Amino acid sequence: MTALSANLQAVRARIESACHRAGRDPAEVRLLAVSKTFPADAVVEAAGEGQRAFGENYVQEGCGKVEQLAALGLEWHFIGPLQSNKSRLVATHFDWVHSVDRLKIAQRLSEQRAPQLAPINVCLQVNVSGEASKSGVAPGEVVELARAVSALPQLRLRGLMAIPEPTEDEALLRSRFALLRSSRDRINDVLALGLDTLSMGMSSDLDLAIAEGATIVRVGTAIFGSRTPPPDSNS
Repeated sequence: MTALSANLQAVRARIESACHRAGRDPAEVRLLAVSKTFPADAVVEAAGEGQRAFGENYVQEGCGKVEQLAALGLEWHFIGPLQSNKSRLVATHFDWVHSVDRLKIAQRLSEQRAPQLAPINVCLQVNVSGEASKSGVAPGEVVELARAVSALPQLRLRGLMAIPEPTEDEALLRSRFALLRSSRDRINDVLALGLDTLSMGMSSDLDLAIAEGATIVRVGTAIFGSRTPPPDSNS
């Protein structure tokens, strides 16, 4: 068994254990393997172990892998900050975008998604920690953004995503995840959109996120190991 295979097994077991502790069905939580900065060979190895969904943060790097590995039929999620001038590449290559935080980006994705392709699954990124340096719509503004995005063609609004501030305070982290869940529930109450996705939780805190209702956990380091950032983090 390779290190990557063992890591995948351990993460899957951790997800299952967290679900059982939370009284949830493990089938409700999907593992998104965050493959940013790792070579296509690592994705191929993970796919050979049954992993189908992969997350990328950097547009050019991610698009290269999507093209190189097209024959594998994988599901690709863009989870990083998205600049307007890169939206066409993402609209063309990815199945999901987790980081929509303003209407302009959603409109560009909608306009640039080819009509013969299935609509892109979209999550709105919410700034649950209120950090000035962090992307995301404010919780108080998310209902109106959801209303506008849900009306766009070639997009399918699925739910919300968050990246809380790093902290050792588990109670604070749980409150951030709970805020995302309540924001999703408020959208469903007000707009009746039936949003089903909460993209929250990473290698360090997925257990807490699952306890608060995560349906997608984004795990990179615990699967692929430590990473070295690319020379141009905006590529």
